[in-house]
Amino acid sequence: MSDKEKKLMTVKEVAEYLQLDEHTIYRMARKGEIPAYKVAGQWRFKRELIEEWLEKY
Repeated sequence: MSDKEKKLMTVKEVAEYLQLDEHTIYRMARKGEIPAYKVAGQWRFKRELIEEWLEKY
């Protein structure tokens, strides 16, 4: 897996990283509370944007 591929995270990976439930991540993504992108109907998260978002809070 290339570095670029590792930078994209799934809902499960973000939930584990933030120590939150997957349902919470889905809700936050839908509401625009966390930086996320929908690709082919599935949520994806850029690790660097998640880390920047965390530093703001």
